[in-house]
Formats: sequence, C-alpha cells, structure tokens
Amino acid sequence: MKRICVFCGSSPGARPAYAGAARELGRLLAATGIDLVYGGASVGLMGILARTVLDGGGRVTGVIPRMLEEKEIALTRLSDLRVVESMHERKALMAELSDGFIALPGGIGTIEEFVEVLTWLQLGIHGKPCGLLNSDGYYDRLLDFFDHMAAEGFIRPECREAVLVDRDPAALLKKMSLYRAPVPDKVEWALKMDNA
Repeated sequence: MKRICVFCGSSPGARPAYAGAARELGRLLAATGIDLVYGGASVGLMGILARTVLDGGGRVTGVIPRMLEEKEIALTRLSDLRVVESMHERKALMAELSDGFIALPGGIGTIEEFVEVLTWLQLGIHGKPCGLLNSDGYYDRLLDFFDHMAAEGFIRPECREAVLVDRDPAALLKKMSLYRAPVPDKVEWALKMDNA
C-alpha cells in the first residue's frame, strides 16, 4: 500500500485517546513511507493527523470541497491540496487515489464515508482493505451492529469479515497489507437469501 485514505472527525472528540490515535497513526504512516489521503481540513482529528504526517516528513494529499475551503478550514501546508466542487466528487477522488481505507473516530460523515467504501467492496467496485482503528473502543457498538446485520441476513458473512479492526495502528496496517478481497457475488447471495 502506497497511499491510505483516512476518514476521521473534524472535531478532536471527547477523549484524549482519539487525538493520541491520530498522532500514532500519523507517525506510523510517515515512518513507513505511506502517503496520507484525507479530507483536507485543518481542524479536529483531521488536522492532527495531517500535521503529524507532515511533521514526520510524510506526504499528504487533501481533498476538500470548495464550500469548505472558502470557509478557510483547509490545511494550506499540504503536499497536495485538491479543491473539488462537491462531497460526492471528494469521496470519489479520495477512493481513486488510495490503496486502502481507515476510519479513525468521527461523526456521521466519517461513518458515511467508511460505509460507502465498504459497500463498494461488497459490490466488487474495488478490492481495497477497509479498516477501523478502534481507539478506546469507539467502534464497538458499530461492530455489534454489523454483527446484527449479518445475523439477520442483510450482509454476507464475508462482508462482515472484510471489516478489519484493531486498536493498534501498526497491527491494523499489517492486517490491511495481508488482506485479499473475496470475489463478490452479492446478487447471487441476495437471490439465495430470497429463496431461503
């Protein structure tokens, strides 16, 4: 993996552990020569992560919609700042530029971005690893819900297993480097479930 897209909050969150995880991941990316692709903002976990990568000598590509750049929240010292016209264009470009995806703690936007790339994986649009950095157990309830969806027959077991999880950034990157996407056949699976 040469470039990893990280989705994370535009807020630092309520616990110091979240900022700590952003810094730890940022230092690791810089040290291993993996470029960061992220949402381009200077605030919250996004800003902490990007500044940490840059301070460690790493490369950072930010992708930000014009409406947010005009509010002066873009981090201007990035290696590469790309200004796009919409949130849809932002997500598509971030996905195109990246070899894998990690979600740090974040809000609705972070969850939406992560679930979208996970959906694309399920549909076979890409075969890139999708990981949750479960800092301080932040994603425990989401993982429980993924388990519930699988148990209730709404997602295939392979899709649930494709969500790579760890509390340690280095361990998560290792899992991602070893990941091989299953060959999806969501339509066949859905028909099989429908006839059950």
